[in-house]
Amino acid sequence: MTLAAYEHAVNLIDSANSQDPNIEHVEGKDWPKERLYSQRMSNMLERYRSDSDYVIKLAIRGQHIQRWQSPRSAYPMDRQGYHRWRSDLYIFHADKVADVMAQAGFNLQEIERAKNAVAKVGIKSNPDTQLLEDVVGLVFLEHYMLNFAAKHADYTEQKWIDIIRKTWAKMSDDAHAFVLAGKISPPESLTPVILKAVQA
Repeated sequence: MTLAAYEHAVNLIDSANSQDPNIEHVEGKDWPKERLYSQRMSNMLERYRSDSDYVIKLAIRGQHIQRWQSPRSAYPMDRQGYHRWRSDLYIFHADKVADVMAQAGFNLQEIERAKNAVAKVGIKSNPDTQLLEDVVGLVFLEHYMLNFAAKHADYTEQKWIDIIRKTWAKMSDDAHAFVLAGKISPPESLTPVILKAVQA
């Protein structure tokens, strides 16, 4: 697919995510939450696997497309409700990315590839899905773990180690090496527990 089609799809994703009513203030600028997340995902992919093709770049940029339209509060606030929400989100986002790619002129095979990655089909067996999962983990460790920690001040160090290890287990050996080589910059306050979790 052409660069023009890719850029058209990126613009559609960014336009959709710019409608997010949830705002985050970062480095002196207000960002729609999912617009910021998509930018961080793309930036991390460029650092981690700069040779990725247009299909996986779009899957990764659109992984949270319009997430606010399917809020957690719309599901029962229990473990079963959480898992149902997550499962439905995978399909919701995959369909949104597919619509964007169709508008931009991508073919059915390319659209299906992106849908499978966003829907988390074949983690550990589908290279596209694994790459997306790697980038999700890297972005969480660098950008989102600190805010998550602030919301769960009651968690023990062991609880954090367990959470980090669950994220780590979803990532590939290449992503592990990327972290251990110091290629990401997690918050200084959390770096010791991250290293403790992943080096054990």
